[in-house]
Amino acid sequence: MMLDIWRSFRAHPLWVQIWVAAFLVPVNLFPLAFLDQPQGHLIALLAIAGMALNVPIMVAARGMSGAMALPHVLCWVPLVIIVTLLLISEEFLSPAFVRFLWLLLIVDITSLVFDFRDANHWLKSRKET
Repeated sequence: MMLDIWRSFRAHPLWVQIWVAAFLVPVNLFPLAFLDQPQGHLIALLAIAGMALNVPIMVAARGMSGAMALPHVLCWVPLVIIVTLLLISEEFLSPAFVRFLWLLLIVDITSLVFDFRDANHWLKSRKET
């Protein structure tokens, strides 16, 4: 099963593999470094949940699936809203946390652009069957 998931990942274009391995996963794990910051626990929970909820999907599909966009939409839309509100708030945030929040916002909004398309395509394909 793990080999099937790995092969499915490697079947994607190289830019997708780089995006996922070098940006998407590390940036969404990095909130663990900011648990002591305002909303740090909630940000970490939503960021990681968006990825962790994909594990059962990959296991069931024995690989990557368009359904993997659904947990991203479910978790990262509220995450983007919370991060945006935090960035525009008057609350004091450490400079490192602010820089990280901007990176997280850019990475997750970029992902969501693809995720909305993928989720829509996957949901339409389910209705047709």
